[in-house]
Amino acid sequence: MFMLRLQRWVGSGHTHAAGLFSASSGRKYPQNLEAEKHVRLLTGRSDSVVMAEEAKKLAGYAAVDNHVQNNQVLGVGSGSTIVYAVDRLAERVRQEKLNIVCVPTSFQARQLILQHGLPLSDLDRHPELDVAIDGADEVDSALTLIKGGGGCLAQEKIVAGCAKHFIVIADYRKDSRCLGQQWKKGVPIEVLPVAYVPVSRTIAQRFGGEAVLRMAVSKAGPVVTDNSNFILDWKFEHAQNWKEVNTAIKMIPGVVETGLFVGMAERVYFGMEDGSVKTRDPPVN
Repeated sequence: MFMLRLQRWVGSGHTHAAGLFSASSGRKYPQNLEAEKHVRLLTGRSDSVVMAEEAKKLAGYAAVDNHVQNNQVLGVGSGSTIVYAVDRLAERVRQEKLNIVCVPTSFQARQLILQHGLPLSDLDRHPELDVAIDGADEVDSALTLIKGGGGCLAQEKIVAGCAKHFIVIADYRKDSRCLGQQWKKGVPIEVLPVAYVPVSRTIAQRFGGEAVLRMAVSKAGPVVTDNSNFILDWKFEHAQNWKEVNTAIKMIPGVVETGLFVGMAERVYFGMEDGSVKTRDPPVN
């Protein structure tokens, strides 16, 4: 791992770059600390919330700057952190006249691509991607991920699996030694609606814990994915052999996909509390 230090300041109402960001590109970015104070005062957001959002931005910018090149097909992930990556991607496309094509992992990702005027494609036309960039709910020391907090796990895993390089972006709160240390909502599992009860029972009987149907917040009934399926959140009791568990769960009739991403991520960028970016690569066996 190495640390990439960011230093930023505000001048004349504009943000200027002062510090090294990318070891490979040498690009610099602003750390608008005074502006952040004004944001906290105006919005009433706590320091921790503002800090987390800034960390997401740092990670997203780092991944785009270090892995996106001209003439690439890119997989665009879902979630709150990916918003900053797409912002930076659109900025680079405008400034550098990059020729890129974007394949989304969800309705949200598709809307982000369209809103920024980026070229939109799909896996029918571009079944092989150069790079996929996505967020994570939790990352352990071996780069095993929990994903699917936003309900897009199946399409996210398909797109990641089609990419030559799968890059993950997250803030410092998602960094764990082992899964479950930070993320307490369990492993999302996408299931066919007809099968959610037997799948839930089977998971609890075979692996312990509890697999609970995820309920919607602003509608009556359960969350429905972009694929018209339900999501179970498996709240496991202890650490597992995640590769074996992932395979076993996927063999249960009615399971579409799990939110366990095992052996897929090539690098993770963590935006840190102090304005730096930490990277983690898979352990060398």
